[in-house]
Amino acid sequence: MSDILVDVTKAREEAWRTVVLAEFATALAGEGLAANTIAAYGRDAKDLLTRLAVGSAAELAAITLDDLRQWLASHTDRGEARASLARRGASIKRFMRWAQRRQMIPFDPSERLRTPTPGRHLPEVLTRPEALDLMETALASAAEMGPTELRDYALLELIYATGMRISEACALNVTSVNLLDQMIRVVGKGNKERVVPFGAPAARALDRWLNSGRPAIIAGMENRPRPDPRGRDSESDPLFLGQRGSRLGTRQAREAIHRLGA
Repeated sequence: MSDILVDVTKAREEAWRTVVLAEFATALAGEGLAANTIAAYGRDAKDLLTRLAVGSAAELAAITLDDLRQWLASHTDRGEARASLARRGASIKRFMRWAQRRQMIPFDPSERLRTPTPGRHLPEVLTRPEALDLMETALASAAEMGPTELRDYALLELIYATGMRISEACALNVTSVNLLDQMIRVVGKGNKERVVPFGAPAARALDRWLNSGRPAIIAGMENRPRPDPRGRDSESDPLFLGQRGSRLGTRQAREAIHRLGA
């Protein structure tokens, strides 16, 4: 008989947790969070409730700051990365704030919970010899005078000369480039525009692309109007083209640079 009561109690507690976590996920979705973030927050909240054996509103209201600290410490003892611990802390803070707003708990015990900050790592950069090797490889490839090789070399030279993001380079239009003054208009984050100088190697690479590579791709386009090869009449004419004549995508650009890097 006692075993049956235990099973019934466990089933009731599990059902309560399922309902609460579903309501929490719905609230997060209403705030516009990404599906992966919602899933991660839900897993962390479920882990907390399960480990602390919380299966009712009364037990949820009884959670203390020490309970949260011990729960987080248990994951620290398991050797989890700082990024994972930081996410767990953020998840529980979010869950507790939500529970308080829903008046499921009288106060939020996570307000004073200190959580690790995610470790920040500087990106790996090429050494000077590696950078020179990469540029020489791209130049040798461009010497074949194929349209895509000329494009990839011009793209690489421009990114190397200016430090712009790949996405920024792909968003450039032909009219963004001033070869005579060796300046380029770049639109970055927040739609902020800046003017960036570039050197002679990038200027030569861009000139070859604009005069040889880009017209060759446009000439190969079928069943569609052909814009002026230099594209200087249109603000929306992309500087870098894919093989089908449309704007070069960031994924294609990354693949091209990785291929040269390999």
